[in-house]
Amino acid sequence: MQFHSLKRKNSHHRPKYVGRGGKRGKTAGRGTKGQNARAGRKKRPEMRDIIKKLPKLRGRGKNSNVSIERKPFVVNLEQLEKAFTSGDTVSPKTLLAKGVIELRGGKTAVVKILGDGTISKKLIVSDCLISKPAKEKLVAAGGSVVEKMAV
Repeated sequence: MQFHSLKRKNSHHRPKYVGRGGKRGKTAGRGTKGQNARAGRKKRPEMRDIIKKLPKLRGRGKNSNVSIERKPFVVNLEQLEKAFTSGDTVSPKTLLAKGVIELRGGKTAVVKILGDGTISKKLIVSDCLISKPAKEKLVAAGGSVVEKMAV
């Protein structure tokens, strides 16, 4: 085997160098004048100019003081009085089934029971946040709160 009879592997092609003298005259294969013909040219992409014209988004705008925490679905005692009968269990699932609350983002939301209105039925509340006045009214009516979620 001699050096001139060796063949190059197909995966290792020599890169094509443009503008290094040799048999390419005038523009040496670069085709233009100015910045495009220079070595190490850096042209700004057109998209960058478009992006720079867009306003910067800083913070959350006019909603910057609004909490991003998931807010509970508020249910008052008067709504429970209308929707449930004595001895029923009140939970997010039963509230959803009775149509008192709706799905939020395809999920049952956290429910908080507030003390607006009066209640005369014995209800068992589970898996819900409940305010102190609502809990007092519920217990006074003979109901109970299962979870330790009183807030």
